[in-house]
Amino acid sequence: MTLTPDLRRSIDQIRDYLYGGGYPNPAQNAEQLSFLMFFFMFEAMDAVRVRAAKRPGSDPYTSAFDGTWKLRNPLNAPERGIEEVPKERLRWSSWAKALNGERLVSWVRDEVFAFYGDIARDGVTNFMDGARLVIDEPTVLAQVLTRIEDLQLDRMDSDTKGDLFEHVLRQIKQAGELGQFRTPRHVIRTIVEMLDPRLGETIYDPAAGTAGFLVAAYEHIRLANSTDAAIESAEVDGKQIKRGLGDRLSRDAQRQLTEGTFFGNDVDPQMVRLATMNLFLRGLDKVRILRRDALTRTLETAQKQELGIPIEGFDVVLANPPFSGRLDKDRIVDDVRVGSTTQTELLFLKYMLNHLKEGGRCGVVIPEGVLFGSTGAHKELRRQLVENNRVEAVLSLPGGVFNPYSGVKTSVLIFRKGGTTGNVMFLHADADGFKLDANHDTPIEADDLPDLVEAFGQREDRLREWQGRDEGSEWTAKWWFADTDAIRAADFNLSAGRYRPQSRAQVEHRDPLEILDELMAVEREIMEELEELKDAVRESAS
Repeated sequence: MTLTPDLRRSIDQIRDYLYGGGYPNPAQNAEQLSFLMFFFMFEAMDAVRVRAAKRPGSDPYTSAFDGTWKLRNPLNAPERGIEEVPKERLRWSSWAKALNGERLVSWVRDEVFAFYGDIARDGVTNFMDGARLVIDEPTVLAQVLTRIEDLQLDRMDSDTKGDLFEHVLRQIKQAGELGQFRTPRHVIRTIVEMLDPRLGETIYDPAAGTAGFLVAAYEHIRLANSTDAAIESAEVDGKQIKRGLGDRLSRDAQRQLTEGTFFGNDVDPQMVRLATMNLFLRGLDKVRILRRDALTRTLETAQKQELGIPIEGFDVVLANPPFSGRLDKDRIVDDVRVGSTTQTELLFLKYMLNHLKEGGRCGVVIPEGVLFGSTGAHKELRRQLVENNRVEAVLSLPGGVFNPYSGVKTSVLIFRKGGTTGNVMFLHADADGFKLDANHDTPIEADDLPDLVEAFGQREDRLREWQGRDEGSEWTAKWWFADTDAIRAADFNLSAGRYRPQSRAQVEHRDPLEILDELMAVEREIMEELEELKDAVRESAS
């Protein structure tokens, strides 16, 4: 089953109904829908587990709906004086259509949320921690429940449910308070293809957001472990992609993939909830997304062991951390400090480097200023990356690729932990397959990303081609290299444009918006230097 136009329209109708009913916050609406979808699907999941427990040799399982429930609100009692009711009454099928008006709102708000909150608390991630019903207008709530039931989620495969929820997430078109936003899925797939995570590796996103990177890595591994007959084409965001069922995976390999491969955390509780639902719908309900600030809270070895987190580090780190944040200097943990900087993009980069195992690889989206910034922290971090690790590539993304959330010019930095850098491959994308307008959601034919992914995969051959080029001839490819000596001589500048061969053809002027983005990045660096100077003056005065 695929995400049909009818299913998309059904979700759009729910969104429009919520908006018209006085609930205009897309992120909050996505969160509320995730809870209600979970309530609907849990009944069928519970029945499957009950049946499975009856098979010889299976682990025992008692239905979540066995026993009695102590009412949280006495007004929800069927009769005065009754304090408990059968848990059967908490099934979706028992209340979604049977109740209406304020009785429906009161039952869902006080009993249903509390009941499923208890269930979530016993799971791998308590994604309902602090959850509450926001849709408290009876007519709107009743209509949303009916429309969710009409989706028939229990009849969908995991890919379709995941695509459906991704369509919900696409409605979130503004950055969060912490500077986080939904990364375009085609950009995520590009980075995942370049990193090529494999079965048996551990994969981590320290700023997971809605878990887009983890989902893409899961789909990448399944595709790599599928026979031709188990590979199909699916339309996602107006583009055709390949998906695999993972039919070559043994039962043990499937368990390893779904239970021991993916890890993540996020500081925003709403993002943790959305990420958990995004994973849950794909059968990744054993993946733990922690609610924590990786930059201000260190996990001790004992805590990692208790949480099942690899102590020696991760094989693959994939992330698009918040760009625009600053932290209170006193809250930053020692192992991510770089000079006196408080910029989250630099601190996250150091954090990711620290949490790779030796030889592990990282693909991270960064603002361009990280690549050429002139503060001491910028230079020192780049020096560490180049001198003590292997920077493999820098992919310059088109300006506007993160619209409508942010117009900041970005690149993807790819590196391995340990060793030293030899030659860095620079790749430049002018087009990413979508119109680079304010919304950035209209598919177009022009797309440099597939060819650049291929070039990266063949970088040893491309390096020989680059080294054997005729330097007197025009270089037209959208990739090139720079060696460590050139990078070191340029204060470890890793901006792709710095090393691009000069064109002998007619000058093509840069986009003014791209230039303005770079000027804004420089302004941020100046402010950072002024903050450092201010701190130094304070210290000398005291």
